Amino acid sequence: MKFKLLITAGLLAASALAHAQSTIRIGAPLALTGGLADEGKKQQVAYDMWLKRVNAAGGISVGGKKMKVELVSYDYQSDEKRAQQMAEKLITQDKVDYLTAPFGSGHTKVVAGVAERYGVPVMASVASSESVFNQGYKYLFGTLAPNGGLVDAMISTFTTQMPTVKKIAILGREDVFPRSMAATMKDHAEKAGLKVVHNEYYPVGALDHSASLSRIKAAGADWIYVTGYTKDLILARKQMADLGVTAPVITMITGPAYQEFIDGLGPLANNVSSASWWHQSSQYKSSDVFGSTKAFYDEFVAREKHDPDYVHASSAAALIALQMAIEKAGTTDRAKVRDTLASLDVLTFYGPIKFGPNGMNTARDLPIIQVQSGKVAVLFPQAVKQANLLAVK
Repeated sequence: MKFKLLITAGLLAASALAHAQSTIRIGAPLALTGGLADEGKKQQVAYDMWLKRVNAAGGISVGGKKMKVELVSYDYQSDEKRAQQMAEKLITQDKVDYLTAPFGSGHTKVVAGVAERYGVPVMASVASSESVFNQGYKYLFGTLAPNGGLVDAMISTFTTQMPTVKKIAILGREDVFPRSMAATMKDHAEKAGLKVVHNEYYPVGALDHSASLSRIKAAGADWIYVTGYTKDLILARKQMADLGVTAPVITMITGPAYQEFIDGLGPLANNVSSASWWHQSSQYKSSDVFGSTKAFYDEFVAREKHDPDYVHASSAAALIALQMAIEKAGTTDRAKVRDTLASLDVLTFYGPIKFGPNGMNTARDLPIIQVQSGKVAVLFPQAVKQANLLAVK
């Protein structure tokens, strides 16, 4: 009897090992509760769309055989320390082959640090701050282009379409991505000849911006530029209206890119401008699991009943890039997949993906957008332009 039990245990262990060897496991720490839950759920939706398409096709092709994909996910509750712990658990206990990064540059940075120690490729879909990618990480790859490209496109577009814009007021959240976007704007605006009449940061969790907004009002800016996350920006826009703070151009990074910003503000969202890393009007045909921007868009709308934004698209694209690297490498070996990612140069439904020396997707023409009559309109690039910049009323 004892011998029989040992044989049974051995067969079960062998079966489990064979299953593990035929399955690619990807770890995904996600903010499904807490302050970043809205954003984390967007990543989850995009990952699920990709996963279902890949597995429906038999899995990822590796060296002539198909391997199914399993996504191992935990809610890190929008807590940076917990994100770090979940990344460690996914690698050491769940034995994932690769990781995805959480929402935002700050949380991406801590997860990337864990992945680097273990030599695990990590795909970042929502991190664009150069400060995350300048740490010398070899295993971190991001599908968003650097922040500087967004800022330069905005300055050029706005000053061309509205030449009276000469003075800018900046208010940024004291957090990795929003602070980087605010600091980048200050630097690039000054170089472009704009006068920065106000530059200030507000703490994470701030609920009253009245003092800062009153100072901005007194500064008489032509352009008010605010960075933060969706809930911050909705609050700031409402308080601006209450205090009578306005300017011909009001930009909120990256509020108008999200439908919940427009839904949360109603008419107050109109004529607020922003920037994005993707918009469905940029139509690409590709050889990935979606095949085209239109196919991704149509599937998403049928499933979610609203338009996708750049978070959805970039999240799906990050896994597509990983899939393409595995298939090109012909192996799941982490180091070889990492090297293939470093040299990847592909066209996806999301657009071109080519990682630079620091692991960031190389710069391209990024959409500048504005809410007009309750809908997002593209102001730039010219190839997909839908409208001109309108002054805030």
